[in-house]
Amino acid sequence: MSDDRLDELAEGARNRGLKLVRSRVRTPTKRRFGKVGLTDKAGKAVFGMDSKGPAPEPEEVEDYLRNLGAKDWGASLDVAVMPRKRKPAKARREAANDAEPEPRRAAPKPEPEPKPAPKPKPPPEPKIREAKPADARRLVELIHFLGHEIDEKSVRRNLSALKKTGETPLVATLGEEVVGLCGLAAQVMIHRAAPIGRISPLVVDDKAQGHGIGRMLVEAAEQWCRTRGCKLIEVTSNDRRTAAHAFYRHMGYERTSMRFAKELR
Repeated sequence: MSDDRLDELAEGARNRGLKLVRSRVRTPTKRRFGKVGLTDKAGKAVFGMDSKGPAPEPEEVEDYLRNLGAKDWGASLDVAVMPRKRKPAKARREAANDAEPEPRRAAPKPEPEPKPAPKPKPPPEPKIREAKPADARRLVELIHFLGHEIDEKSVRRNLSALKKTGETPLVATLGEEVVGLCGLAAQVMIHRAAPIGRISPLVVDDKAQGHGIGRMLVEAAEQWCRTRGCKLIEVTSNDRRTAAHAFYRHMGYERTSMRFAKELR
């Protein structure tokens, strides 16, 4: 199944409150290559997940979501129920002797007016700030979402080093929770007359998407680069993150080159 179809499948899962989990196996000849599964928002397995990750083909997950949608539709139908006909009340028989007058009843006390319901608290608005050492644990979770392995101690060490160079990453928050991360840098290159700004990495938690947080982080990074004299800004994004590519194009970025990498040992 193509990346575009997988993105559509992920969107269909999100519309049903689920999350599409893709296999991390990148070798086509290996058993779990191209497999996908479903979890709920808390990460609990819903369909096709075992201890080693997703197991079914995308088409099986697609059939499951389609059947799930049909069940939801059927459950939403209203069933009309005809009211029962009441039997007419029997006529009250008058007493043979004169009826005694009924006792006088006191007028009912007026019901107290209900108190107005408290107004719901408005949802927290996203905010942008510099990352702090206390954010390290949450940053590890966001970085793992991109497929990079790193521990909390290393993140704290990197934050300390970046603070000394004036390149502390930006984070987005909703209330007290960190939901987004944007790394940034300004580099002087021998072949450029002005420094080059860089964004890497950029990630927003699945639960916080749809609030414009990615746009806020990119715009804040662009302003940071302007203050450092940058005339060009570059973004690094993995080839398989097609949804991210569409976002960058929407923000005015163009693909200008290919990036090559090699691990040093």
